Amino acid sequence: MNFDGIFTPIVTPYKKDFKIDFNNLEKILKHLIDSKVHGIIVGGTTGEYYAQSLSERIEILKFAKKIVKDKIPLVAGVGSLRTEDCVFLAKTSKDLQYDAILITSPPYSQPTQRENANHALTIDRSVDMPILLYNFPGKMGSEMGKEYLEIVSKSKNFFAIKESSGSPSKLHILAKEFPQIQISCGADDQALEFFAWGARSWVCGGSNFAPEIHIALYEACVLKKDFILGKEIMLTLLPILDLLENGGKFVQSIKFCMEIQGMPVGPPRLPLRALNKDEKRIIELVLSTMNQSFDNIKKGK
Repeated sequence: MNFDGIFTPIVTPYKKDFKIDFNNLEKILKHLIDSKVHGIIVGGTTGEYYAQSLSERIEILKFAKKIVKDKIPLVAGVGSLRTEDCVFLAKTSKDLQYDAILITSPPYSQPTQRENANHALTIDRSVDMPILLYNFPGKMGSEMGKEYLEIVSKSKNFFAIKESSGSPSKLHILAKEFPQIQISCGADDQALEFFAWGARSWVCGGSNFAPEIHIALYEACVLKKDFILGKEIMLTLLPILDLLENGGKFVQSIKFCMEIQGMPVGPPRLPLRALNKDEKRIIELVLSTMNQSFDNIKKGK
């Protein structure tokens, strides 16, 4: 599978009663396709999979495939507490003809690296399809470290890893010791560094509301090898990325940015709460500045 470019972990829009808003989900999917993102991930953290029932997750997977069809690659997030549920979601994704699946570490149980690798291999053996790993020890409590990668890399299906540990040394290890596993940027405020170290893709929640500037950074760094332009675009993006990465309210902030950009997505599901007025005001200012600065870059100012 070609995993180059901007892959958007799509949000899940809700109505006021927290039911899934499929009308707006269709609009978002079509907007992302029209915006020329390179792929969509359904059922990621940005999509609040952890706040959904198994039946809801399957319903969303089916709906997204019906709308997207084969226009761009679709990746299904199959992360869950139980290995059995992950296998069930993976089999459903294969039946729906998704292009790949996203595997995380199971949260809370904190398996050893070998146990965690066996969890991933169990899913792999059940479906035999391309796998994007997602290393985010800060949320999951388990690290996809060297032992883990040495075990899973024996299977040809583990083709890429979204690296979100925030550790530059992990990026170096991946580039040097596991070249067979493609690096995908998963630490948004480090995108420039990832591209410098050979990453050819970026799984970025911010591309839900600002796909054009994320694509521009990818094209500058990966396609044109123009890191001077890339740095200029990154400096424009960095304030909003800092807010998303370090503000502690990632999903809420993504959803509010979408509201500002004219895409209603409703509230986050509990236990998350909507942003307060002060938080919204800061984001509005930062997003407005980003949009103006990016317009200037496009105009060559």
